[in-house]
Amino acid sequence: MTATTEPAPSVPDRRAGTWRRGRVIAVFAVLTAVLLLAHPLVPNWAGNAGSLLETFLPWTGLLVVPLLVAALVRRSALALVSLLLPTLVWGGFFGGRLVDQREQGGDLTIVSHNVNDENADPAGTARALADVGAQVIALEELKKSEVPKYEDALAAGYPHHSVQGTVGVWSTFPLRDTQPVAIMPWTRALRTTVDTPKGPVAVFVAHLPSVRVRLDAGFTANGRDGAVGLLADALAAESAPRTVLVGDFNGTADDRALAPITARLRAAQDEAGDGFGFSWPAALPLARIDQIFVSGVRPVAAWTLPATGSDHLPVAATVAF
Repeated sequence: MTATTEPAPSVPDRRAGTWRRGRVIAVFAVLTAVLLLAHPLVPNWAGNAGSLLETFLPWTGLLVVPLLVAALVRRSALALVSLLLPTLVWGGFFGGRLVDQREQGGDLTIVSHNVNDENADPAGTARALADVGAQVIALEELKKSEVPKYEDALAAGYPHHSVQGTVGVWSTFPLRDTQPVAIMPWTRALRTTVDTPKGPVAVFVAHLPSVRVRLDAGFTANGRDGAVGLLADALAAESAPRTVLVGDFNGTADDRALAPITARLRAAQDEAGDGFGFSWPAALPLARIDQIFVSGVRPVAAWTLPATGSDHLPVAATVAF
C-alpha cells in the first residue's frame, strides 16, 4: 500500500496583507491631497464655498491625523504610504510658514489693530501698541466716543495722526494728503502719505465688511468682496513707489476674493513671519484676517502681538526700503 502525502497548508503572507488593507483610507488620503491642490476649483456660486474653504485652508492638514490613526489601527502599509501624498502637498503649500523668516534691521515698523468698538480699555490698548516702538500705528473699528482716549494715550509718542470715519493712523513722522477711501457708504478706509527720513510711503488703512456663516446662505461675503474691488481700484490708481496696506480684511491672503489685492501687493507675514500669524479670534486664533500687505518695500519681519481688550490680535511688520 502506497502512502500519500497531503500538501502542507499555505501560510498567508502577512506582509502582502498590509498592502491590501486600508484601501478606503488610501482613497481618502488621495482625496485630501486633491482638495488641497484643486481648492481654486471649488465653486463660489454655492454659498461662497470656495472662499470659506480657503479661509481655513491651512487647517486641512488636520485631516491627515484621523487617517493616520485609522492606518495604524488597520496596520495598513498602503494607507501609510498614501498619507505621504497629502502631507507633501500640505508641506509644499504651507511648510515655509513654519520656518522663522524674520531678520534684524529695517526702516519702518507698522502696527495694525482692530481695536473692537466694545473694547473696555481703549487707553490700555493704545499704550500696549505704543510699547512696540512702531513708527506707524493704524487702528480699525474706532468708536467715535472713544477716539479721544486713543488720542490722549498716543499723543506723546505720535504727534501726527488722522481719524477718518472708523479708521485712524498715528505716526512719529509727518502725514500729508490724508483722505478717506470710498469702499462702503460710510468711511472705513483711508489713504495717507507718511514722510519718513528715507522717503515717502503711501499707507492705506482699511476695515472691510464682516462675513458670516449661515445655514440658509452659506458664507455671506458678498459685501466684503465688493469692498475689495473698490479698494483694489484705489490701489491701482496709487502712484507712490512704496505702498503699505494694513487693516482687518475679514479674509485671508489665501482667499481668492482678495486676489485683486494680492495680485498687486504681498503679505508681509508670508515672506518674513514666524508661523501662520493667525489673528482672530484673539482667544483661540484660527485665521489671519488682519493683514499687512506691501509693495515697493521688502518685509524683514512680521508677527502678531499679545491680546488686548479686542477680539482681534494686533499685527506688526518691519519693512526695508
